[in-house]
Amino acid sequence: MKKGKVLFLVNHDVVIYNFRRELVERLLAEGFEVYISSPYGERIDDLIKMGCRYLDVDLNRHGMNIIQELGLLRYYKKITSNIKPDVVLTYTIKPNIYGGLACKSLGVPYIANITGLGSSVVNGGVMQKVSKVLYKLAFKDVSKVFFQNKSNQQFFIDNNLALGKHCLLPGSGVNLKQFSPLLYSDDTVTEFVFISRIMKEKGIDQYLDAAKHIKKKYPDTIFHVLGFCEERYENTLHLLHNQGIIQYHGMQRDVREFLSTSHCTIHPSFHEGMSNVLLESAASARPIITTNVSGCKEIVDDNVNGYLVEKENSEDLIMKIEQFLNLSLRQKEEMGKAGRKKVEKEFNRDIIVNAYMKEIKDISNLI
Repeated sequence: MKKGKVLFLVNHDVVIYNFRRELVERLLAEGFEVYISSPYGERIDDLIKMGCRYLDVDLNRHGMNIIQELGLLRYYKKITSNIKPDVVLTYTIKPNIYGGLACKSLGVPYIANITGLGSSVVNGGVMQKVSKVLYKLAFKDVSKVFFQNKSNQQFFIDNNLALGKHCLLPGSGVNLKQFSPLLYSDDTVTEFVFISRIMKEKGIDQYLDAAKHIKKKYPDTIFHVLGFCEERYENTLHLLHNQGIIQYHGMQRDVREFLSTSHCTIHPSFHEGMSNVLLESAASARPIITTNVSGCKEIVDDNVNGYLVEKENSEDLIMKIEQFLNLSLRQKEEMGKAGRKKVEKEFNRDIIVNAYMKEIKDISNLI
């Protein structure tokens, strides 16, 4: 077998370690050299220990400074030209666009993964028009575009973007061994958990509204919050933590500790590619309450393994939490078991790894 090179372009170390690690392991096991370009984070050290080669990058995920954007494009061209990869795998918006433009200019095969469209595209306006032009340019010669939900794919279809190159995957999938069914503790005190970046688009306002209301009416409840906090919410979280309304734990390397003591995961996000938080929770046999939007609703059979709520609707969320609290312990356990069965059938991460390996084989003749 010819030894090949694969370059990953991502915007965060967690994006690759938590959700693509099995693909990296498979590539390394089959003799590939794996290069990873990402801003530095603690998971990079773990990836290097696995055998990956690391390239640091200065990437502002939300900024739109034209000089920074052009600098990122030049950087991607430079490393791609130096490494000469057989295929480039891109994830998230900026690596997809600027990595795609770099690969197109150098004639290097590349596979993009649409993990979400971003609020600037979803909300329309000038930024949506700019994004469509950039996607059209970047994906002109793309080998394959993997989508995590039908809504994102439909946006590309409606705008004639990369037609004939689409493939729908079940999100990033979930490692069913790493996230195995957890024992369900008694519900003398019912614990809820929010696991996400603390930002408006993830529904943190609705979660906090619900926590304040439910905690007053049902004192024997605990509302956990896990995740990196954006600056605008720091004071609010610390205030509510000190008042005993929530328990804020910051970023956590391993969420399984919190899933083991929780009774339900609440994820009121506005838009997702496919929610990894929900996949991991369902795989752990935990009921879930989430919004009726693409990237979340696919993981919930309403009233079977959880509840769906309308986005940005605190009252609906409060009502569904009360419905959950009024279930018997046995009913809650059955909800969790139903979620585990669903992800076993539909969201096994092996599906994603096999799809990528097949595509790499088809375009590079290296496997």
